[in-house]
Order: sequence, then structure tokens, then C-alpha cells
Amino acid sequence: MDYSKKSSIAQIRKKFDASVEKYSDLEAAQKTLPDAALAMELIAGAALCTTPDAVNMLDVGCGAGNNTLKFLQLRSPMNCDLLDLSAKMLDRARKRVVAADPDGVVRTIQADFREARLPENRYDVVFAAAVLHHLRDDADWRIAFKKLYAITAPGGGLWITDLICHDTPAIEEMMRRRYADYLVAAGGAELRDWTFETQRLEDTPRSLNWQLALLKEVGFERIEILHKTSCFAAFGGVKPK
Repeated sequence: MDYSKKSSIAQIRKKFDASVEKYSDLEAAQKTLPDAALAMELIAGAALCTTPDAVNMLDVGCGAGNNTLKFLQLRSPMNCDLLDLSAKMLDRARKRVVAADPDGVVRTIQADFREARLPENRYDVVFAAAVLHHLRDDADWRIAFKKLYAITAPGGGLWITDLICHDTPAIEEMMRRRYADYLVAAGGAELRDWTFETQRLEDTPRSLNWQLALLKEVGFERIEILHKTSCFAAFGGVKPK
């Protein structure tokens, strides 16, 4: 694949700078993701039941803070690190998280996750929701997953919701048709066409099988698939103590 034809980090940042209001409304923001609310609930629940005494959490690609807010409904106060490309998203996320968890500690980090300087073995909970599909070649994915493992605390968990593809071309085509039908039902042909064009420009997802194997490769264990639809999945794993 010629990754040079994909959107740059600057272009993706600009897009999200202009989308703060949209991504502050879960229902509007997630119209293109089947079962988005369920997936968010499941990763929050998985984080809580595997790390019930969590203190430190990181939300990678936090957007307006929806996944952090969902977890704070289950456990607070927390030390919350919010990381995103967009300063405008971070400002909105910070305000929402502080309001939800006034006794917690909130830190914002504007950076590309791959370049951010983050402490190793710190985070009891790491969320990466609808962000990893922006990674590019296999080496890029491996570097990112190794870093995710390094910053997770022993006994802590990484929990992902994201766009996925499929290893079998015929299955991929079938699932794309089903996803197209879902998008038309959710918002008409315009939503379908906008979504597929955005994915063509911005996204390079990997299959769920490939990502589960990569989680094992970098060292995670107790790996779980929490939910899967046609083209999205919620899953994760725990770092050994």
C-alpha cells in the first residue's frame, strides 16, 4: 500500500479540531459505529473487573473524553491522563472530566501517541478507542503495541475499540456490504459515502485476529474479545504482574 496517499497527522488533527461539538455528543459522534455505546460500556466494565483498584489511567486519542467519562461512572476519583492530537478536543475533554471527577487529577497531553513521552509501568487502565486504525505499516503497529505494553502497569489492562478488517477477502467484502447497509439505515447514502471516503483517506485497519496475535506477541495475557460487529470490535488484554 502507498501510505503517502493517506491523510497526514496534520490533516487528521485539523479535522478533529473542527469536530469538537460532534464528538462531545456520543450519539451523534458514533453514528457510524455499530453498537458504539455497548462497546464503550464493555471496555469500561472490563477495565473495572480486571483492575478494580485502578488509580492511574490513560485515554489514547481521547477526543472529547467519552471513554474516560464512562469509566469514571464506575470508579472515581482517578488520575486521568488524556492524550490527543487536537488541543481543542483536549480542552473539551478536560472540562468534562474535571466536572465528572472533581477529586481526581487530570493531565492533558497534546501529541502523537507514538512520539509522546510517557512513563513506563504506570497506567492501570489504558483505553485506545477508535484511534489505532490511523497506524500505517506493520512496523508502525508493532512499535505502537510495544509502547502500549510498556506504559501499562503490571496487572493493568489495555482495552481497545476500533475499526477492523478481515483476513479472508470474501468475508471482508461481505462484512463491508453489511456495514454499508447499516450506514444507509443510520444516515442514508450520504453517510455511507462520507464514511467510506473518510476511511479510504485516513484509515489502515488490521484484522481482529492480527491484533490479538500482536497483543500476545508484545506480552499481554488474558486476552479477551468483548464484542464484534461487521467491521468493529472491542477487545483487550492484561499485562502480567
